[in-house]
Amino acid sequence: MERGVEKEKAAELKKELQRAVKAIVDEQEDGGVEPTNRAMKCLCALRDLKLKPLGCSESLGIGNLSLLSLLPPKEFLCPLSGELMNDPVVLLSGQTYDRPFIQKWLKDGNQTCPQTQQILSNMVLLPNHLARKLISKWYEENGLKPPCCPQVEEDEPGTLKVDTGYLNELLKKLSSSSVSDQKEAAKELRLLTKQMRSVRALFGDISDSIAQLLYPLLSGAANSHPDLQEDLVATLLNISIHEGNKKLVGENPVVIPLLIESLKSGNIETRTNVAATLFTLSALDSNKYIIANSGALKPLIELLDEGHPMAIKDAASAIFSICIAHENRGRAVSEGAVRVIMKKIKERVLIDELLAILAMLSSHHRAVEEMGKLGAVPCLLGIIRENTNELNKENCIATVYTLCFTDRTKLREVLAEEETTGTIYRLAESGTSTSRAKRKAGSILERLDRSAFSLTLLEH
Repeated sequence: MERGVEKEKAAELKKELQRAVKAIVDEQEDGGVEPTNRAMKCLCALRDLKLKPLGCSESLGIGNLSLLSLLPPKEFLCPLSGELMNDPVVLLSGQTYDRPFIQKWLKDGNQTCPQTQQILSNMVLLPNHLARKLISKWYEENGLKPPCCPQVEEDEPGTLKVDTGYLNELLKKLSSSSVSDQKEAAKELRLLTKQMRSVRALFGDISDSIAQLLYPLLSGAANSHPDLQEDLVATLLNISIHEGNKKLVGENPVVIPLLIESLKSGNIETRTNVAATLFTLSALDSNKYIIANSGALKPLIELLDEGHPMAIKDAASAIFSICIAHENRGRAVSEGAVRVIMKKIKERVLIDELLAILAMLSSHHRAVEEMGKLGAVPCLLGIIRENTNELNKENCIATVYTLCFTDRTKLREVLAEEETTGTIYRLAESGTSTSRAKRKAGSILERLDRSAFSLTLLEH
């Protein structure tokens, strides 16, 4: 009985040895000496297996090498090549293969899964991150260096692509009366648009593709299904990344209103994705006005005010991008942006991004008035003293400069602060300050020198 087990183990070792030798001869693996190490371990184990007395239960090989640790689990081997997988990917059938071997299978004209014989309605290959992680762990546990996994471009030459026919099928499913069908289609579209540039581009080739995608949102079907709403918004975000789609998506009359509604009613993941989508779309100047005129700034500012760690940065980025258009700054101020930004800055939350927005908004007169009322001068000078980031200091002093030259009464605050701390003087003389920060600081000091006498007279 034990002899039969040993023969089976010897056969497995011989197969592993053949694979290792083939890898060495064909130079199939980019793993350095790893195939050679595998071959040597197999030879040692085979030798020890042959010399081991019958019934001995000790581990085999040099350094207590065991058969179990030497041979990888069968699940780690590609069903097509029999080799340890380097880049495991999943077919629509749910089966995992090594990417180069399944690609060759599909390119040869096969349209079925090699193991299940299931006919494949699409040829998309999605990375199996769990399998890759487990295989890497097996390499580490056995003292082997994992082969370098090639960075595969999303649509490299020769990779089979999703055609408009299959994409149309998924979009039609979204208008189905079955919520389960809608969820299935939305989830697959989210994955496809995340993984493949070509799929994002296809949306521009299909008439009414965006309206079809958003049908569950338009009909209200997604309102009671947060996961469906989340997948649809995430898909829209992925589509918007494609440069050619920004105009297509942004100018569609239903998109921005639906995004704003999702920004108000969705879960935090959905709201975060909405903010990221609005930021992405606002890269196009014409979209900045569409987004602001549709009323997106108020819910974005509310999301910023909530301060959820997952969403706050995307909300700030969207507000900043939208307000690059000067006409949108007044709307942001009216919606309470200055109050929320000052509140977060005082809490020392997201300082880098919020100081940049505050400096931008300071070009609007109503923003300056609000900053003055909210104690912006001592707050910003305090940040200059405590913060080591030179760009942050520049944004702070630029905002203080605007406050001083727009509202003369703020000079009294600045003068009192400067006499006590010398903050602006040190910034002007610092060897690390940006040239713009030095200029702004120098201009404020000149103004203070000219105004000091008149301010003293006013006090008396």
